[in-house]
Amino acid sequence: MSTNTPVGTAARPLRVAVVGSGPAGVYAADILTKSEAVKSGELTVSIDLFDRYPAPYGLIRYGVAPDHPRIKGIVNALHKVLDRGDIRFFGNVDYGTDLSIDDLRTHYDAVIFATGAIKDADLNIPGIELEGSYGGADFVSWYDGHPDVSREWPLEAKEIAVIGNGNVALDVARMLSKHADDLLVSEIPDNVYRALKDSPVTDVHVFGRRGPAQVKFTPLELRELSHSKDVDIILYAEDFEFDAESDRQIQSNNQTKTMVGTLTNWIAEQPEDLSELTASRRLHLHFLHSPVEVYDDAEAPGRVAGIKFERTELDGTGNARGTGEFVDYPVQAVYRAIGYFGSALPEVEFDHSKGVVPNDGGRVLDAAGTHVPGIYATGWIKRGPVGLIGHTKGDALETVTYLLEDRENLPLAATPAPEAIVELLAGRGVEYTSWEGWLALDEHERALGDKASAAGESHGVAVQRERIKVVPREDMVEISRGAAVEV
Repeated sequence: MSTNTPVGTAARPLRVAVVGSGPAGVYAADILTKSEAVKSGELTVSIDLFDRYPAPYGLIRYGVAPDHPRIKGIVNALHKVLDRGDIRFFGNVDYGTDLSIDDLRTHYDAVIFATGAIKDADLNIPGIELEGSYGGADFVSWYDGHPDVSREWPLEAKEIAVIGNGNVALDVARMLSKHADDLLVSEIPDNVYRALKDSPVTDVHVFGRRGPAQVKFTPLELRELSHSKDVDIILYAEDFEFDAESDRQIQSNNQTKTMVGTLTNWIAEQPEDLSELTASRRLHLHFLHSPVEVYDDAEAPGRVAGIKFERTELDGTGNARGTGEFVDYPVQAVYRAIGYFGSALPEVEFDHSKGVVPNDGGRVLDAAGTHVPGIYATGWIKRGPVGLIGHTKGDALETVTYLLEDRENLPLAATPAPEAIVELLAGRGVEYTSWEGWLALDEHERALGDKASAAGESHGVAVQRERIKVVPREDMVEISRGAAVEV
């Protein structure tokens, strides 16, 4: 132990670093401050929240479609936590570059990694590497104005395939098929609006391997598809197969029952003659299709020209098996949205097969399977990218509970003074941003929206804009650190 001062007292609070300021990280910090030990006065804590991006909120800012105002409402809860003033925020600080594990161990008694998962899971089929084949997570990062991705995105295809039957797949399909003018009420970045406005897309096809009762999206996501103007939704009777397991799922799960009911109502109301549909864009929902190959052709070698699927059938267990029947769809772009995958963290053990940090209930393990004292994980980097955003609360509670159980045996920080980490970052020339800096950036983005609204139109469309998101990292840092930037 490096200090004789009792940890967790008023004289020496328990110092905790949380790496990642998305919902998982903020929930963990909040739960720690509200723990019974803290409320009873038995323990005091001092928490610093680090993020590689200049702004907080992680997945909420960079992983949720801009036309999801209700889900974005989670920001309000996260804002209240960080605005209390008892948790410090350090943005634009990259773990592994600006700070090492030794730095964190020197300044904190415990570290919680909440870095999430931002990469696309692989789809290992022939042709997936062709030009015109994209990861859905990469597309989400682009349309959400992620500061580390290109401002450009090639939207040249008229016919597009989206592989996956989860919420991200529906987000990708909706953003590809929705008319750009209808997105101006959201916080869509201007470069994204302009690209979507020029998109020539006419048909977006969404493919799932199993049946309608096994989809992984939620009723909210499904209903939002029908809110897109001038976009017809098309379903196919041959894709509607239900077995005994499907019936069990429908009867036992209200969410499944709601989604199956919505889909069956849509196909029942659909005209038999699809030529009667008049929208300029069409969103096709296909089930019982397993991707086999993405292919090019002689006219465009090296570029996506279509995708081949094997038709599947339900096997009675909730899964699907191949039928030996193959179908081709001519498309010029393919988006895989079959899940996210975590990224390895420097100096921390990583399970490359699962995309997570090995852990036992949030206690991070080394290569031998032994808990690394003082190191913890929560959120998707702990359990994989499964569940909805709200599920991270229970996950964070488990991790924090173990941290508190371990607190008498933590390897104590050698330099626990709160100002020490500030001096370290400043000495290294790290242009970190603060919570006050985020409030300035937030105000700036809202002012951009107000300016567009006051002008009476945005891009020639009369619309009320809540905000216009600032995209370049250097601009975000400049505004957050107090430089005067013209609105």
